[in-house]
Amino acid sequence: MHAYGPDIFTEPDGDPDTLANLGPLRPMAGVWESERGGDDHPVVTGTKLDVFSEHYEAHPIDFQTNGPQLFYGLRYHTHILNPAEGPATFHDQVGYWLWEPAANTVLLTLGIPRGQVLLASGPAEADATDFELTAVLGSETNGIASNPFLLEAFRTISYRIQVTTHPDGTWSYEEEGLLQMPDRAEPYPHRDRNTLHRVGPPIPNPLSLMAAQAGAMDEGDGGTVPAVTAEGSLGIGSLRGIGGRPLGLSR
Repeated sequence: MHAYGPDIFTEPDGDPDTLANLGPLRPMAGVWESERGGDDHPVVTGTKLDVFSEHYEAHPIDFQTNGPQLFYGLRYHTHILNPAEGPATFHDQVGYWLWEPAANTVLLTLGIPRGQVLLASGPAEADATDFELTAVLGSETNGIASNPFLLEAFRTISYRIQVTTHPDGTWSYEEEGLLQMPDRAEPYPHRDRNTLHRVGPPIPNPLSLMAAQAGAMDEGDGGTVPAVTAEGSLGIGSLRGIGGRPLGLSR
């Protein structure tokens, strides 16, 4: 664990421009889609491969603190459909991607409406284009919790996700949940993978919008804020004289 020192109450100063402080998560901010995801999952007869479509949104949140601990992050929601099964939701998931600069650590919180949550973590450098996070059943720091049925019938004993951001602006993930099932002698590796393509920019976090509005008003721009740059930042600190969309328009 990172050495935070004896003072567990004093909070550090955070930067309102979350997009500029996301480290390896920065290329993942925005709205994403793909039609060619792959899901290997257990069925009665063994294994089935499904091809799925995915709509993934990851938007910055204001910086968060736990005493001396400082996070910058993305709130995400992914919605997945299986074209072979019609319009019904195939998978839905929400949570946060968190970057802790002082500890060079990425965290992922994951929640699904089947009664299961987890917290995964792993090391990464700020400029990393590839990182892996893990969670293990029974851990007090990066663990997995399931409802009683899932714990009995499809017990997830470990989880890992590998993320790669690419030079062409796409990003990929490959994740594996290792399942213990009553009818299998060995744990079953349930795997999902996809490469996502950006279809929209991220929505700036509230503090960055406030800072941008203040800078625009100083120059008499009537309360407009600059658009997000191609690099995924409002450029807080160099906002003066830049036009943009009115404050409050989220999409």
